[in-house]
Amino acid sequence: MPKAYWISAYRSISKPDALAEYAKFAGPALTAAGGRFLARGMASATKEDGLAQRTVLIEFESIQAALAAYESEGYQQALKALGENAAERDIRIVEGLE
Repeated sequence: MPKAYWISAYRSISKPDALAEYAKFAGPALTAAGGRFLARGMASATKEDGLAQRTVLIEFESIQAALAAYESEGYQQALKALGENAAERDIRIVEGLE
């Protein structure tokens, strides 16, 4: 079964305190669900139409594990801590090739 990758790209962060509160819950919730953080931070380089934005890459054992992590009680608590309009972001869950 191929691994899955959760990619979060933050277009803007308007409430850094809310994002910090979200991170207190999200990191442990996603790790407990089997996620392994591979990269986190500002882009080191951007090419073509890339944007210099905060990006997070998390590996999961499968698409099902990544989707279950998103729906988990712990991650839903993180989303509540983030609240409305704290960050504009794009989350994608992509199946790996192997």
